[in-house]
Amino acid sequence: MRDDLPTPARPLKIGTRGSPLALWQAHEVRRCLMEVFALPQAAFEVVVIKVTGDVVQDKALREIGGKGLFTREIEEALLDGSIDIAVHSMKDMPTLQPEGLVLDCYLPRADVRDGFVSHRFASIADLPQGAVVGSSSLRRRAQLGLRRPDLRLVEFRGNVQTRMKKLEEGVADATFLAMAGLNRLGMGGVARGAIAPEEMLPAVAQGAIGVERRVSDARVAAMLAAVHDRETGLQLAAERAFLLRLDGSCQTPIAGLALVDGDALWLRGEILRPDGSASVTGERRGPVADGAAIGTALAEELLQRAGPGFFG
Repeated sequence: MRDDLPTPARPLKIGTRGSPLALWQAHEVRRCLMEVFALPQAAFEVVVIKVTGDVVQDKALREIGGKGLFTREIEEALLDGSIDIAVHSMKDMPTLQPEGLVLDCYLPRADVRDGFVSHRFASIADLPQGAVVGSSSLRRRAQLGLRRPDLRLVEFRGNVQTRMKKLEEGVADATFLAMAGLNRLGMGGVARGAIAPEEMLPAVAQGAIGVERRVSDARVAAMLAAVHDRETGLQLAAERAFLLRLDGSCQTPIAGLALVDGDALWLRGEILRPDGSASVTGERRGPVADGAAIGTALAEELLQRAGPGFFG
């Protein structure tokens, strides 16, 4: 065994949130590293870190600070050396990392689609006028408002299990959950159906797991390079550049999806008014090597077409 690899006496510490889905993702990163480097499970330690976004459940994310609420405490632990790597759902990640940290490892991306979840209705089209739909996602709320302005939207925060409980209690008639998360938890059957991207474009980086590390940690960099999925990295380079140019946060409804076919990349994007009263969509194609430039260009095109004050 290489002497720079983790051991039970000197385990690699993996930082994560404490929800069942976050733990599944951390364990999957551990499994990949164990497999590639033939390491025992004891060579890793999963460290659960409480983050503000999970602790504060009674307010919308946009009211308490946005996406960084799911990452700040974990990144602080990474910077001070309490953990060696941090595992994240990439759709929760801000587009810029704190100085000293880098995100350049992604596991193979899972299903990017949103799932429609309801105990009473089979699809969005089946929802009666005035039905109540719960969602904490500004993107999903705006997309639904655009398509079905007759529906009533309510705030719906919490992990998968919490939101399912709210649905059972009748807080809403339906909600949306990412198919990737449901499938990872063995709950894919909970969704009445997956919504095609052509009907509802997903969040930027939905379905992708990212592993963050310290820039200076060459040992960890070499380990993560061995489990990095190139195609997912190419997709996210375009999508996150698109999001960055739009200054995307939990206060701006933005959707985007890049697909890679050989050396070609196809990026679709959408920006919406928060109330769902209007949207601007577009797409760009080009070589995968130009993914970031394609993302930036598409964002600039949509902003120009939307005009000043579009987001309100």
